[in-house]
Amino acid sequence: MTYSFRPHGVCSQEMRVELDEQGRIANLEVLGGCSGNLQGISALVRGMSAQEAVERLKGIRCGFKSTSCPDQLAQGLEQILAQREQ
Repeated sequence: MTYSFRPHGVCSQEMRVELDEQGRIANLEVLGGCSGNLQGISALVRGMSAQEAVERLKGIRCGFKSTSCPDQLAQGLEQILAQREQ
């Protein structure tokens, strides 16, 4: 299933993540932001469990900002996982 959310406090404008039945990331598409970095993150998380991605990416900061695109992805994934548990 594909989920979309809008990150806050970063350059990217929208994130679309597709999770398979086991909760693994099948695909990640990020609109806006640093293209090369986000393509790299997308390639690295593909096949990873959403929970593992949260554990690895949560809390990463971008320069002086209190968050980053990876951190926003982790926060979005946490919300998705909570929805799936209901």
